[in-house]
Amino acid sequence: MDIQELSNTLEAVLFASGEAVESKRLCEALSTDITSLEEAVAILETKYADNSGIELLRLDSAFQLATKQEYAPHIKSVLEIKRNSALSPAAMEALTIIAYNQPVTKAFVESVRGVDSSGVVNSLVEKGLLCEAGRLDLPGRPIAYATTENFLRAFKLSSLKDLPPLPEQSGQVTIDEVIEAAQAAEDEE
Repeated sequence: MDIQELSNTLEAVLFASGEAVESKRLCEALSTDITSLEEAVAILETKYADNSGIELLRLDSAFQLATKQEYAPHIKSVLEIKRNSALSPAAMEALTIIAYNQPVTKAFVESVRGVDSSGVVNSLVEKGLLCEAGRLDLPGRPIAYATTENFLRAFKLSSLKDLPPLPEQSGQVTIDEVIEAAQAAEDEE
């Protein structure tokens, strides 16, 4: 398959899927290698750069077709989508803690924030910005949370590596410190 045909096929696959598709999965489905896939992606990015209401998003090692942000008001009015409410300062704080330290438990978020964060974390899960990322091997087997592709999309990030650097980190509690403290407390019992 030539590169233009690969690009057309990639476009059709991404359009039909409606969600992000991993590069590895695309390579397997399209019987191609990562270099050819990247060439096809470049063709689509050029195609959508100026005269299109669509853009190609890179989400870590996945790709997704989406509408450009400037057309959101028109799309919302046609689809009668309720306007999303802004995140509260507490939600932004919890989301920041999780984004930089993931995967973490609600207890970790609460220890950093100093207040109960169950409601905030549950709200972020409902909004699709966080998801369960397994359970930790600690007493009670607490759920660990991590950010989602929706988080990357909402904050216009290609990957978590695009997060701005944290200021001075001295004095901050890490998940490793929380786990070590919990295990030490368990060993003392």
